[in-house]
Amino acid sequence: MQKRDRYCFAVLGATGAVGRKMLSTLERRNVPVESVKLLASPRSAGEKVVFRGQDLVVEAVTPDSFEGVDIALFSAGATASQIYAPEAVKRGAVVIDNSSAFRMADDVPLVVPEVNAHALEGHHGIIANPNCSTIQLMVVLNSLRSFGLEHVTVSTYQAVSGMGQKAVDALASEIGAWQAGEANATTIFPVVNQEQHYPMAFNVLPQCDVFLDNGYTKEEMKLVNESRKILELPDLLVSPTAVRVPVLYGHAESVSVRFRQPVTPEVAREMMRKSENLIVVDDPERFEYPHPRMVEGTGETYVGRIRQDLADPNTLLLFVVADNLLKGAAWNAVQIAEALIERAQHV
Repeated sequence: MQKRDRYCFAVLGATGAVGRKMLSTLERRNVPVESVKLLASPRSAGEKVVFRGQDLVVEAVTPDSFEGVDIALFSAGATASQIYAPEAVKRGAVVIDNSSAFRMADDVPLVVPEVNAHALEGHHGIIANPNCSTIQLMVVLNSLRSFGLEHVTVSTYQAVSGMGQKAVDALASEIGAWQAGEANATTIFPVVNQEQHYPMAFNVLPQCDVFLDNGYTKEEMKLVNESRKILELPDLLVSPTAVRVPVLYGHAESVSVRFRQPVTPEVAREMMRKSENLIVVDDPERFEYPHPRMVEGTGETYVGRIRQDLADPNTLLLFVVADNLLKGAAWNAVQIAEALIERAQHV
């Protein structure tokens, strides 16, 4: 990417929850933006979105939409990314893609800037944003990797916003129906059979995404495969369980990490406090620990409940929380853009 004083951006999926967060994050972090082009499907064309006090009109995306664009932030799903990312690259843009389309491609860096910003050096025009639950886990594991990571067991507690605005609205609808004394399971959450769905309100569902032949869900296998790629540890043992909970924003994770050597909570806290954008909230005497309502609207990753496994001095137990729409998506994508701009200034 060429060195410039200011850069031309495009946001594909600009009317979605993550697309809007991308725009607000560009504002909040004061990225050197020359212009922003808002793109979406034809059904969203003509909508207006405010950016830096101005109404911007959303355009229907075409391949030529990316002419003159330096950095394109994509959050419109894997199908759209597969169609338009190569077209954007042909026209000189660098694509930062929030979908699963390119994450496991050998020639596409999968980047969490606090962890593996060096991987940006090998990009060929497309950079993948990891899955939301993977990102926050990586920030924590990277802070402790000097102790030798052996086995990570993680159970996620994932907010419904990870399924999009329709799931947020569906949960609100179910809660409203319950308050009115009506039984109401919406058609958004996992299927019981062809005619029924499980309710999400006041419930916990051990399914995020679809089941695979090995009995794990796609969300769980993302945790396995993406962790290995980002940490550059192809043999890392990862045992995942992904759970959907009736929370609007913020993914939480209960994590057990086994190291090659004994690690005390005191030493681990010290290491984590030194890590970029990782906030330690861990004071049981004052009932201080991270939770989704605490992290909503922030770009940092929070960790607490740091304790040693009662049966294994080489294992620590942790509780990790981050805003899934920000650090888990939009904020991380904008951080990647910032890293690209920083590198361009020093070429």
